[in-house]
Order: sequence, then structure tokens, then C-alpha cells
Amino acid sequence: MSAPQPLAPLSGAKLAIGTVAVSLAMFMNVLDSSIANVAIPTISGDLGVSVDEGTWVITIFAAANAVSIPLTGWLTQRFGTVKLFVSSILLFVLASWLCGIAPNLPTLLGARILQGVVAGPLAPLSQALLLGSWPKQKSSTALALWSMTALVGPIAGPSLGGWITYDYNWSWIFYINIPVGLFAAAVTWAIYRDRESATRRMPIDGVGLFLLVVWVASLQIMLDKGKDLAWFDSPLIVALGLVALVGFAFFIVWELTEENPVVDIRLFTQRNFAGGTISISVAYGMFFGTLVLLPQWMQGYLGYRAVDSGLATAPLGVFAVLLTPVIGRLLPRSDPRYIATVAFIGFAVVFMMRTQFYTDVSHWDIVLPTLLQGIPMAMFFVPLTSIILSGLPPEKIPAAAGLSNFARTFCGAVGTSLIGNAFNDRTILHHVRLTEQASPTNPVFTQQMDTVHGALHLGGDSAYALFNTSVDSQAAVMGLNDIFYISAIIFIAIIPLIWITRPSRSAADTSSAAGAH
Repeated sequence: MSAPQPLAPLSGAKLAIGTVAVSLAMFMNVLDSSIANVAIPTISGDLGVSVDEGTWVITIFAAANAVSIPLTGWLTQRFGTVKLFVSSILLFVLASWLCGIAPNLPTLLGARILQGVVAGPLAPLSQALLLGSWPKQKSSTALALWSMTALVGPIAGPSLGGWITYDYNWSWIFYINIPVGLFAAAVTWAIYRDRESATRRMPIDGVGLFLLVVWVASLQIMLDKGKDLAWFDSPLIVALGLVALVGFAFFIVWELTEENPVVDIRLFTQRNFAGGTISISVAYGMFFGTLVLLPQWMQGYLGYRAVDSGLATAPLGVFAVLLTPVIGRLLPRSDPRYIATVAFIGFAVVFMMRTQFYTDVSHWDIVLPTLLQGIPMAMFFVPLTSIILSGLPPEKIPAAAGLSNFARTFCGAVGTSLIGNAFNDRTILHHVRLTEQASPTNPVFTQQMDTVHGALHLGGDSAYALFNTSVDSQAAVMGLNDIFYISAIIFIAIIPLIWITRPSRSAADTSSAAGAH
């Protein structure tokens, strides 16, 4: 039986409208990973939970999304690219509606899990549909459009989320997906339904999938609940840690011996894949974790409104959008290791700039590093993905892209949890150190309190409350600066991982990588 002939590319209005529809689905997915960042304090307040618990809205989405990514290949072969893509969009719309009407945190988290699971196929399938729509000689243009769509999210997400949360209601950050998703699904089906990919029944690694869900879920819950339950003083946290550890060990052994593994662990024996995947995953964990933390600090300690913190973080995508096409043209003529190294150094410089924050930091001092962070962001994804996929045989590229995306997305969730916990721990430590001498038996302290009483005409309790508020703000900014300092060090420390690779210079590798992130 001969192989099916490739479909002719689209042209004219069909190509333009199809590109818009497919890109909108990708934009909806990317937007949803960033639009909630600035709304977490508001969501937490409305649902009567702490900001730490509210952050689960982000981490649980990322973890569920990471688990579903490796299934995309099997689902595509079983149901077809177009049917799976349209179904994922419609289920994403349903999950978004459920998020919007959620009356409490457990319901919202359940809806976010569904949203994360069905979002897994959107990125790789949107890329596949675009590449199949455009003429082969213009594939770089299609990938550039795909990348631009992915990068617009960090610009639109925070500002749009802040505006909606402040002027309307946080539920609308999820409801906004409904008209966008319905339009994208209807147009995609109308244009692409006759371009369905071939299907066949494939065995699924059920045991591997079960073990993957077990250890990922256990680890994520342990990280999210650890601080509230005093970490390993809690039997639940100990149990979750053991389940995660044992589940991960069994998962590795099973996947190495399974004929059709859900995750091809053997890819880590390839130095390019190992070095590139570990470096991009760790870097993304630091990048995304700090991106979530910054708006929470601005709203919790600087008095920023949701819309203001959104506008302060929105400039992140400006240089990213402007420079990504330039990097795409530069990459075929350059060693991607140099570009990725410059990107990591750029991230380190930006984070070092943020270590100078103080309690009365100006709006511009917050915006400037965020704006400049877009430069290394443009030099981050494409070169590292090029390294990851270089030298692999064509039949291994889908599995490699899926595994690297799983690792990166999961590290985004883990990084958010770890950075949130580290910020709380450092803030508490600095608060203790700042108040070591704050005792009624210390004559210097009591003299200062007496001065406050007289100058501000405050009673004793009010003066102590003002003092504690001031210490809280100072401890928080010192904790934040610690996080940025550690992040800068980590970005420099992982640079050697880039240089253990030996990327090939084939054009095929470069073009395959351009949109794979």
C-alpha cells in the first residue's frame, strides 16, 4: 500500500483565514498561562483563600498541561490532527466556562486541571496545521507567525488580565476564551476538515501514563501544600514525597523497558537533547516562577492595583516580538550555543538589576528590567530548541519535541512552587532578623517608639502596628531581592550545559526548531 500523498498547500483567503484561526487557538492557550498571574490576589480574596493557595490556579494548570503533552502523538494517530485539534479547542472552551463559574477553590482547581489537560495538544497541532497549510518554501514564514502568536501572550496577558480583573470580574479572564475558542474551532473545522491526517490504532503505554500522573501529581501537591503543613513534619507531605520518589523510580525503569513508551527516556542519552532540555527547563522554571511572583509582590506590598501590575509586566514581550524574526534569520548562520549563552547572561543581568528593589521603588525601576528581559527572551527558545532537535533522525523529532516540552512545562509549575516557597521563607527570615532588637527591654527601640508616638500622635498599639507593617514591607523586598539574586546565579551556572552539546548545522534542524517551542 503506497503512502498517502501530501496535501497541496492552501492559498488566498483560505490560507489567511485558516492561519488566523489556528493562531487564535494557540494565542488562547498562551494567553491563559499568563492572564491569571496578576489576578491571583483578587481570586484568592474572593474565594477566601491565601495567595499561596491561589497560586495553585497557575501551577496545577501547568502540571496538568505537562502530563498531557506526551499523549499528543498517540491521540493524533488515533483520532486525526483536525478532529483532535478542534475537540481540544471546544473542551478548552468548556473548561474556561467552568473556571469562570467556579464558586470555590476546589471547583476552580478541578476546572483548571481539565483546562490544562485539553490544552496539551493545542501547541504542537497548531504548528503542524500551519506547516501543512503553507508552501514548503515559505515554512519559515509560517513558523515566524506561529512564534509571534506565542510571544504576544506575555504582552497581552498581564495587562488584559489586570484590566478585566479591576474593571469587571476575574471570571471574565476565563470567559474571554469562549468567543475566541468557538470562532477558532468553527473556522478551523470549515477549512481543514477535508485535510484530516491518516489514523491508525496504536498501543498506548497505560502503565507508563499512570505512573507519570502519579509522580507528577504527588510532587506538585507536595510542593504546593508543603509550607501550609510544615513540610516534613506532616505525615501527608512525607507520604506524598515517598509516592513521588517511588513513582518516579518505577516510571524511569518502566519507560526504559517499554516497547512503546509514553515518554522516550532514552532520548536523554543524546548529549544535545540532554544538555538542551535540562538547560531550557531549568531556565524556564526560573523565568516563569519569577514572572508569577512579581505581580503578587507589587499588589501585596506596593499597593498596586491588578491593572497596574499588569501594565508593569506587559513590556516583557515588546523586544521579544521585535527581535524573534531577527534571531530566526540569524540562527542558520550562527552557532546556537553562542546565542543561548548571551540569552542566559542577559537574564542574569536583568535579575541582578532587580536585586536593587526597595520598599519605595519607582514604577520605572520595575518596568525597565521587565522591558529589557524581552531581549534574552527572544534569544532563548529558538536556539535551545534547535540544539535539542539537532542530530536526531526525523522519526525521533516528534517524541523529542514532546518530551522537551513536557520537561519545560513541568519545570514551569515546579519553579513557580519552589520560588513561591523560597520567597516566603526568606521573607520570614528577614522579618525575624529585622525584629531581633525590637523588644521593650531595648532602650533604643523604646526611644524610637516614643518618638513615633509623639511625632505622629499615635497610641502605643498603633505605633507598633505601623512598625510591623514597615518591617513586613522591608522583609518582603529583601526576600524578593534574594530570589532574583539566586535566579541570576542559576542562569550563569547552567551555561555549561549548553556547551556539552555539539549541534549540527543542518538547515533542516534549524527550520524544525524554529516553531517547536
